[in-house]
Amino acid sequence: MATITIEKSAAQEEQMRDFAATLNEKDRRRFAAVQASQLGHGGITYIANVLGCSTKTIERGIAELGQLKDDPAAGRVRRKGAGRKKRSIPKRRKKKI
Repeated sequence: MATITIEKSAAQEEQMRDFAATLNEKDRRRFAAVQASQLGHGGITYIANVLGCSTKTIERGIAELGQLKDDPAAGRVRRKGAGRKKRSIPKRRKKKI
């Protein structure tokens, strides 16, 4: 089995990490997917190591790239209903004297 080595310079890797840090969750996932797709075989694992994210995150980003026209979360960071639920504030009880 042949091993494919993908290498970018340390400066390029640092630049990718710095740029990814400025993006929101969805854009970071899609940026990683584009970078991995450009590298071809082994790109997902390489970019996951460089950016410090999961390979599943990149695979999800690649799937999203194929559905950009039908993006249900356009203009949002997360899909509708995703994320933490709002905290309900409990009613204060009156103290008995």
